[in-house]
Amino acid sequence: MHLCLVVGQMGDKEDSSGSFSEEAKTEEQKAKLIHPRPSLISPELKAMIRIRTKYQALKRRRLDSATGLFASGRPSTGPDPSLPTASGRPSMGPGLPTAPEIFTSNVKQATHRRRRRKGSRVLFPNNCCKVVPSDKDRSRAKPFFVLFGIIVSLQVYNAIENLDDHVAPYDLEGLDKTLRREVFGQRAAIEELMEHLQGYLSTYAHSQPLALALHGPSGVGKSHLGRLLVRHFRSVLGEDLVVQYFTLHHCPVQGDVGQCARELSLWVEEVVEHAEAQEKIPVFVLDEVELMPAPLLDVLQGLLQPNQTNEHLNVIYVLLSSLGQEEIIRHILQNVSCTAKSAGALLRRTLAEHHPLWAEVGLDIVSLTLLEKSHVMECLLEEMTQEGFYPDHGHIERLAGELSYFTTMGHQYSQNGCKQVVARVNLL
Repeated sequence: MHLCLVVGQMGDKEDSSGSFSEEAKTEEQKAKLIHPRPSLISPELKAMIRIRTKYQALKRRRLDSATGLFASGRPSTGPDPSLPTASGRPSMGPGLPTAPEIFTSNVKQATHRRRRRKGSRVLFPNNCCKVVPSDKDRSRAKPFFVLFGIIVSLQVYNAIENLDDHVAPYDLEGLDKTLRREVFGQRAAIEELMEHLQGYLSTYAHSQPLALALHGPSGVGKSHLGRLLVRHFRSVLGEDLVVQYFTLHHCPVQGDVGQCARELSLWVEEVVEHAEAQEKIPVFVLDEVELMPAPLLDVLQGLLQPNQTNEHLNVIYVLLSSLGQEEIIRHILQNVSCTAKSAGALLRRTLAEHHPLWAEVGLDIVSLTLLEKSHVMECLLEEMTQEGFYPDHGHIERLAGELSYFTTMGHQYSQNGCKQVVARVNLL
């Protein structure tokens, strides 16, 4: 009993001592709070650190909220009510005025990257190569067009070379110089004649013969022009491929007209076959066509038709005539500024009344104009030089003044051309 009491007293003592020790500890902690230890940081600095920490936390929360709104595509209408404002108090709602939002360069860069458009080019990874299409995937049109372009270029080049090859043997450049030098006052007619010859002789395949009808008044140089053509083409083609036909010589007035027509037809046939064998184009110069009877004109009209054999299509016919000279003289005197070339349509209608030959589409009419007084003086100078006379200019003017002229608008045109020049020179 006594032992129990002792033990109980000891336990009471221990309980009282334990409670005493806990109370002492709490009092000691209170004393520490009441009497803090001295610190090296001043209270003002601690307040500044505390304000800076709060400001950084507020800024970080605002940036996080703004970034989340931009990422979701919704614009920010105001600060989050749960976040503290700059004064430390929560926001009153989106409808109430709030502090201005702070946007930094990071937010602007994020929005700029969001609105940036992607390029149209295809980007390949760095660790792989570009895939080249196989031969099956490639189009065959490109090599076909390349081959087609090469073929066309070669054809054009060959055509140009063939034009030069066909024209070169006829020496048309030399013929042009000869005609310009020896035929006076017919520059326009010579240019038109050379254009026809150049175009026809450029190739060997034709759809119809070349027929040129040279018409002009007496004495303007038709027969002289025909002799120059015959002389030139005989020098480049040969005697047997160039024919000069005079109506009064080969078919006299008292002769058989039908026989003359048959002989002309056979002559043309023989020359054409010979030219075909040599792969050349023959030339026929027919003078004094105005004296040809109707059967001969019918033969010429048949030779100009396109529905013939190939050898009859590669022929050149030059017809020299004074038919329609009245129309040419009247047209030139009434239209001094115009050339004789403009009288072609009028002359064709007049000649078609004489014979249907001149109504053929394949017949080209070249008009020779009247000669002026200066051209007659050139004829006199040329004739006097050939006869061995001294070419005195005063003497030439005196001889030219003795001839007859048409006078209109200050121009003097010779009525007989240069036909009387030879007679005048022979009287010297």
